Amino acid sequence: MDEDITITESCGNVFIDLGFEPAEAEVMKFRAEVMIRMKERLKEIGWTQAEAARRLGVTQPRISRLLKGKVEDFSLDTLLALSFRAGLSPELRI
Repeated sequence: MDEDITITESCGNVFIDLGFEPAEAEVMKFRAEVMIRMKERLKEIGWTQAEAARRLGVTQPRISRLLKGKVEDFSLDTLLALSFRAGLSPELRI
């Protein structure tokens, strides 16, 4: 089977590549980055999902969605608040 495969180079933001408007894509990129750092931090600390939920003031299903990378379920301000509670020090530079 001879298939034509087209490979398109990314612009550097997968959300723009997926067709999101540039401003929304940048916010989604920030959210995804905070979620990645949160996942790393929770693994580093060694908390179970239940313990993380209790310490961060959210439900266990909410932690599960965070760990699964459900970007659409979290606003940037919520993610920043959770990251501060987890002992991270996020910075936004403009």
